[in-house]
Amino acid sequence: MPTAHVALGSNLGPRQQHLDRAVFSMRHLPHTKLIAQSETYETEPVGPPGQDPYLNAAVALHTTLTPRDLLTHLRHVEQAAGRIRRQRWGPRTLDLDILLYDHLIIDEPHLTVPHPRMHQRDFVLRPLCDIAPDVTHPILKKTIRQLLTECPSP
Repeated sequence: MPTAHVALGSNLGPRQQHLDRAVFSMRHLPHTKLIAQSETYETEPVGPPGQDPYLNAAVALHTTLTPRDLLTHLRHVEQAAGRIRRQRWGPRTLDLDILLYDHLIIDEPHLTVPHPRMHQRDFVLRPLCDIAPDVTHPILKKTIRQLLTECPSP
């Protein structure tokens, strides 16, 4: 069964509650089993100034959903948490991103896998390294552990 790795983030409202509900929702996705969950990390925001700190985490899912179907389900989970897309990299109640889906490389208008900036973001790599340190990035050919070690962000 394919493995998908998903990043979770929240910096508006009851942040931990948003993450907990997202994990609960992902546990109940059709044809999907949550197999690992990282620690939760508080991180400084990237993007427009004046935002509150984020809580970030990652999960691993075994799923037979296609990457596009998984993305559709994740967008529904975000919407249930009150996510409104107003500003790129702006504050949000919940952000769910597919980081990796097995070793697939997808470049479509609304879906890019692996996530195009994951290797530059400590707040993505640190929780992902909790659950998938030896998984190899399909383009960069480095493990998540190596990418975290080389990551330029604090």
